Amino acid sequence: MSRASLPVTNPTPDATLSGVVAIFDPPMCCPTGLCGPGVDPALLELARDLRWLEARGVTVERHGLSQEPDVFLQQPRVAGLLQAYGDRALPATLVNGEVLMHGRYPSRSELLQALAAATAPTATSSPCTPGSGCC
Repeated sequence: MSRASLPVTNPTPDATLSGVVAIFDPPMCCPTGLCGPGVDPALLELARDLRWLEARGVTVERHGLSQEPDVFLQQPRVAGLLQAYGDRALPATLVNGEVLMHGRYPSRSELLQALAAATAPTATSSPCTPGSGCC
């Protein structure tokens, strides 16, 4: 099932979510980019969404290239994005270790879709094995 086909629903305020969202930020003057006279509105929106997710049980990790360059190299998916795309790879977002997107920050609905897809039950395998005659 593709992410585009998942319903976009915001959980109720009491709903609990689970998973890990890791944001790998490009170089910024401070860890969140919410400093200085010209704050990017996308960073404000992201900060709100990450706080909202944390309040519902999601583990949020945020890494800045300026502050933690080694973390970028130690995460194979992010290191691969940097090799392939250079600076254009950032920001990068991983949900439960899988790349959700790179080159821009995700919206709340994109994060929710990825968390839902990552925690959706998988199809159970058939108890029948090939050649057993039960299938």
